[in-house]
Parts: sequence; C-alpha cells; structure tokens
Amino acid sequence: MKHIKGKHGPLHWLFESTLLLKATFALFEVMAGAGLWWLPHRRLADFTAWLTRNELIEGHRSPVYGRVAAALAEFSATSQHFYALYLLGHGAIKLVIVALLMRRVAFAYPLGIAVFSGFIAMQMHRWTHTQAPTLLALSALDAVVIWLTWREWRGKAG
Repeated sequence: MKHIKGKHGPLHWLFESTLLLKATFALFEVMAGAGLWWLPHRRLADFTAWLTRNELIEGHRSPVYGRVAAALAEFSATSQHFYALYLLGHGAIKLVIVALLMRRVAFAYPLGIAVFSGFIAMQMHRWTHTQAPTLLALSALDAVVIWLTWREWRGKAG
C-alpha cells in the first residue's frame, strides 16, 4: 500500500476534522444498525407505544404522535432488518474508508471520492421523496469531504 506524505495547514486540519466527524457518524450508524438487528420487533413496538402513551391518554391530536404512529404501522420486521443491514453496511464502509484516509493510503483518496459521491446520489434520491433537511446537511458534509479529499489527493500525489 502506497502512502501519501502530507503537509500540515488549515485545510489539512479541516480535512482531518471532517474525517473524525464522518467516523463519529459511522460509529453511531454501526451501533444503531446493531441495535436494530438485535432488538426484537415487538420490543420496538412496545417502546414506541410507551413513548406515545401520554398522547393517547390525554387525547391529543399532535402531529408528532400521528407521524410516529403512522411510521410504526409501516415499520415491519423486514423493514427493521433492512435498515439494520443498511446502517451496519453504510457505517462500516465509511469507517474503513476514513481509517484508510487517516493513514494516508493512496488508493483511499479516489475510492473515498467515489463512495462519498455515491452516498450523495443516494441521499439526493431519497431527498426527492422526503425533502428531509438532514439529507441535505449530510450531502453538504459529504461534498465538503469530497472536495477536501480531492485537494489532499491532488496536493500530495506529487
């Protein structure tokens, strides 16, 4: 594995900081995926019912309760396992790429750019269905990481 030597400056510091942020998100994804995988579906339904119990008792028609109840009604055990595997895979891929980038392994730069670009494409596709601002924020972070990765790769390859 070829390693790329690096200079230290403010943009390099920003590059490493965004990698740490991505690694933190990836660890949360892996933990959430593992939790979803091991948690029995019935326990998830019981927990959601407990969270929304006060809304039912007081007869509130809050939009939060309505969304939670609708989401739970559509969240099958199959969906739970899909999301568990998705989070585990997504998080693990990011952790491997971030670890390789932090070690300055040369092939990790183009690989990271390609994978993070793919994440943006998936997130934007999902955004067209949900308009969730979180997807825009994650895509913006990925775009910054891609730019910084490209800059590090191009600036250090020579």
